Amino acid sequence: MTSVPASMPIFAGIDIGTLTCRLLIAEVTPHGQLRELRSDRRILRLGQGVDRDRVLRPEAMARVVATLKEWRQAMDGYPVEASTVVATSAVRDAGNREEFVDLVARETGFHVEIISGEDEARRTMLGIRSGLPPGVTDLLALDIGGGSTEFILDRPGQSPVVRSIDIGVVRLCERLLHHDPPTSEEIQSAREWVATDTAAAVAGMPRPAALTCVGTAGTITALAAMAQELPTYEPARIHNYVLTLETVKGLEMQLLSRSKVQREGLPGLERGREDVIAAGAIIFSTVLETLGNKECLVSDLGLREGVLLHLAGQWKWR
Repeated sequence: MTSVPASMPIFAGIDIGTLTCRLLIAEVTPHGQLRELRSDRRILRLGQGVDRDRVLRPEAMARVVATLKEWRQAMDGYPVEASTVVATSAVRDAGNREEFVDLVARETGFHVEIISGEDEARRTMLGIRSGLPPGVTDLLALDIGGGSTEFILDRPGQSPVVRSIDIGVVRLCERLLHHDPPTSEEIQSAREWVATDTAAAVAGMPRPAALTCVGTAGTITALAAMAQELPTYEPARIHNYVLTLETVKGLEMQLLSRSKVQREGLPGLERGREDVIAAGAIIFSTVLETLGNKECLVSDLGLREGVLLHLAGQWKWR
């Protein structure tokens, strides 16, 4: 058993995403702060082909189950009070989602909760709120995932406004970006799709003058790492970094001018993200332009942390 102080309860959470799966084991303070004990993330591509076929492929499910078994062993090394496993867009959309849930339960003992786009957004906001710099109150959060993108307007004392669109980096690649690198026609079609759906999603959403745009998840953190040319991922330099639209457009141009192979090894680009990062840059830059935002604050905290805080909130009331 791993030796850790017994002063705070320990929780474990797993986020099964369309592209990436994430683990977090942490202590949670009564004030909702996290002290990380162990974390991991793997690009496993569970959502491969889901947009077209509406089923999770056996080989993709097998990759996730193998990782979950490994993470189960990691969790067993800590005195975990409670754990939770959530799945998002790919599993929501798959016709064989119950087969996947049953497989995970049988092979790992985990019960997978398939959360809606709104629940995903609310828990993401819990994670973001736990690490904001002083003075940030009203915010519009962007969460660009593999299968969907969430918009969360959150203002103290008011109910959050949550909107979700079915456009993510994997879905955009599979539906429109068929060449490597993408053609100008494919890029234009992608921008038009993102702009149209974004405008529809935020139509009627209040936009206070003091609103701060905050971005989370792998696409945005990867672009923040690339903007700084970080040789390795450094959460402290990525968290609360400000990405300007000008910088994002420059990165987008750089990525779209290269093939997948030519993107490999670019400073700051996580291995395994080479084929989807250009789609992410298109989504991010188009969303910022559609919203009229010139910059975005980057949060290294998001759904993974929010899942844990949501679990801790439930546990405290038992």
